[in-house]
Amino acid sequence: MAAYKHSAVLLLCCFALVSDRTLASKPDQNRAEPEPGPESHARKSDAISPREDDSNREPEPEPAGSVQEDPGSRWQATEALDPAEEAAGTRRRAPNDQFQEELVIRPLSSGDIYSSFQFRTRWDTDFFKPGRKVANYRLFPKSLGQVITKFSVRELHVSFTQGFWRTMQWGPPFLSAPPGAELWVWFQDTVTDVDGAWKELTNVLSGIFCASLNFIDSTNTVQPSASFKPLGVGNVTNQKFLRYAVLPREIVCTENLTPWKKLLPCGSKTGLAVLLKSEKLFHSSFHSQAVHIRPVCQNWECKSTSWELRQTLNVVFDLHTSGQSKREWSLFKMFSRTLTEACPLASSSKIYVDVTDNSQGALFELSPSTPSLSQAVVLGDRRTYSVYDLVNPDAFGAQRSLNILLRWRTADSADALRPLLHGERYVAGYGLQTGEIHTLIYNNHPYRAFPVLLLDTVPWYLRLYIHTLSVTSRARDNKPSYIHYQPSKDRLRPHLLEMLLQLPPNSVTEVTVQFERALLKWTEYTPDPNHGFYVGHSMGVSILYSILGSWSSVAMDTNVCVSVFPCKEESTYFVRVYTEPLLVNLPTPDFSMPYNVICLTCTVVAVGYGSLYNLLTRTFQVDEPSPSLAKRLANIIRRMRGVPLL
Repeated sequence: MAAYKHSAVLLLCCFALVSDRTLASKPDQNRAEPEPGPESHARKSDAISPREDDSNREPEPEPAGSVQEDPGSRWQATEALDPAEEAAGTRRRAPNDQFQEELVIRPLSSGDIYSSFQFRTRWDTDFFKPGRKVANYRLFPKSLGQVITKFSVRELHVSFTQGFWRTMQWGPPFLSAPPGAELWVWFQDTVTDVDGAWKELTNVLSGIFCASLNFIDSTNTVQPSASFKPLGVGNVTNQKFLRYAVLPREIVCTENLTPWKKLLPCGSKTGLAVLLKSEKLFHSSFHSQAVHIRPVCQNWECKSTSWELRQTLNVVFDLHTSGQSKREWSLFKMFSRTLTEACPLASSSKIYVDVTDNSQGALFELSPSTPSLSQAVVLGDRRTYSVYDLVNPDAFGAQRSLNILLRWRTADSADALRPLLHGERYVAGYGLQTGEIHTLIYNNHPYRAFPVLLLDTVPWYLRLYIHTLSVTSRARDNKPSYIHYQPSKDRLRPHLLEMLLQLPPNSVTEVTVQFERALLKWTEYTPDPNHGFYVGHSMGVSILYSILGSWSSVAMDTNVCVSVFPCKEESTYFVRVYTEPLLVNLPTPDFSMPYNVICLTCTVVAVGYGSLYNLLTRTFQVDEPSPSLAKRLANIIRRMRGVPLL
């Protein structure tokens, strides 16, 4: 019997060997291909032309008996073929993707240091092309790619900020963000149930970023009519496919930073991400991290689009809270680490140090010095940067470690760049019944007037009296040219107010509106109701004129910070200004009174009803005590004598 088994196994092995040789000599076009691995990726990339304009060129045959593997193509991203292409036996070039990382360091006039990280991933692919499904991911995070595909997301912008940006002391930021969590999403035109997709998307993003985005519901979600436009390419989408929400009380901590770093191609092991140490980042005056996803053009003709993922991180290190005894900053003092290498997957890795105000080293000394200087127009101002190219091994020196040091020569600081547009907000009034919200918008330009689109969202428990709305500039009424107001519904949606204002030059525009506080149910109060309730910020959107005037004719280095902040705007630039969130007290009951009522009720029930129940259900019996031994003996004797018992 064993001989028959061995013969059968030998016969099957011979048949398999003959079948493999037959298939190798006569390949079948309809045979299914195996799952692509690293070696198969290398073979495919060798057979396919790497250039976009040579996609129709015939592949060059490989030498027999040899496999040339390209280390760069080993990790080449691929996606599934169209059914027509697969039936025809043709192969399409794998989509191109690239990764860039940048760090901008700017000394502030207050002695603080502003550090702005940006990690930019670009992928030349189409998630929504019919009949094609993205199979493999190389640089682009798979979790975000699946979110885009599943929920038909056109643009996604989410930010987590701890602290408030002090505009008058630090100047305008590169990228503005409000305190707390902010999320706004554009959906594709094919989405039929936008509210359902928005609810599911917030739950998924809550798990990806370990945040409280799942608390976003209809009570804090609005649909602006004019304050937001798509930042990516394509036609203007209908406003019904836009959703915007903010959580002003969201606390940002390490649990939010860790998943954010995991989205990077190199993680936090190499490149600029090595500096992202949570102990130092959160021990700062201001911390803001964000993720922006949008479609961009592949070339100037814009016949095809790419997906761009920007991960930004802005930190302001305070001179006093960081324990600095003197005005001396370095990468090691800011981040407790130095740089040793660039991310191997990054096509560009650079550090920019703002030396605009440091003419000939008068304010501070920068070491190691670099001869590479670049200029760019940043927020309407011409800035000069010292550039450190981490892709070049010479940037790390002989010690293979880069530690940029800024040592101040004098205690004097350069004048702060005064922002042209600035906003503030506060609550006025007394008592817990009525109040008034004041929003101040400053136009610091000496002779130009700016149009500003103001967006204000107020929770439903602050019932606005919209007839008390007033806008004044220079003690005169300033009538808005456009007003969109959507009243709130109790426990369903907040107030939405949008206005287009014309700000006179060198003026302060004040917007006031009165409100009445609502009385909440006792289950709607937060665990600390006496702390107050946070009301979201006001947002101003405007296009400002550059202070450079006709400087647009000067040749610029367009490679400097092309994605960190708007460098290409020269005559005008776009800004978004946020005010502080409000802390409003609501009529709060004394939650010790319910405790007293519970204690009193329990006492009444125990004394009154308990005593009555005891009387109605208890039975009484006479229990005589047993006689003593002497008495029992006496009764025995008396019974024998016939005398009555004792």
